Amino acid sequence: MALLRRSRSARSDSAGAPEQNPDDTPRRSPGDKTPPRRERRRTPWYVGLPVTLAAIVAFFLAGAHLGLFPSIPNPLERRTVDRSQPVLLRSIQDMKHFTGAQGNFQLVVDLDREAAFLPSALLGHRTLYVAAGTVDAYVDLAALEKGAVTVSGDRLSATVVVPHAQLAAPALDVGRSYVYLQQRGLFDRIGDFFSSNPGNQRQVEMLATQKIEQAAKDTELAQRAEQSTRSMLEGLLRSAGFTTVTVTTAP
Repeated sequence: MALLRRSRSARSDSAGAPEQNPDDTPRRSPGDKTPPRRERRRTPWYVGLPVTLAAIVAFFLAGAHLGLFPSIPNPLERRTVDRSQPVLLRSIQDMKHFTGAQGNFQLVVDLDREAAFLPSALLGHRTLYVAAGTVDAYVDLAALEKGAVTVSGDRLSATVVVPHAQLAAPALDVGRSYVYLQQRGLFDRIGDFFSSNPGNQRQVEMLATQKIEQAAKDTELAQRAEQSTRSMLEGLLRSAGFTTVTVTTAP
């Protein structure tokens, strides 16, 4: 009888006790409107470790770049390394002309290339280039004709007939020449990305050289060179003992 009473008592206790979930998660009553509490998931170590290392590296890089750590060199600092080859002397030419004058020129080249039926925002290229260059005017003394120099018997008078002055090729001064403004359309930008000469600066430089050359011809640069050459020869011959020196230009 005592054993029967114990089994009944155990059954009644198990019937009155709340049912437990296998995963020990408490059940919610039907009338409970409290939002369920979500479990906090841990970040896997294989994700947290790289992120932590990246944050530490970024912190030290930023500190070194801003100078917060003077003892740590800045890994983002750039340096210039000149790997140019030695200069090769190709030839030496004896100059037999006298440079009597030099002209300094400066201009702004406005080169605009646009399409006929497309807006400049799509296809167009405008460049403002500030060009500075020089042009030398010289007299070729090696071109003196036979009999161009005559000396009197007493060697006190001399007459020299020199050729006309010539203009040398213009030389752009790269230190004072620069691109002031450059506007390109969408298609031109794409083309310049794959081109070895973005912006086609060579064409602008050639146009600037042509304009400087034409401007030099319209000036009195050649006449100034001839006058300077005559003054130089007169002073040279007088220092050699000639009292009367006449220097003229060939007709």
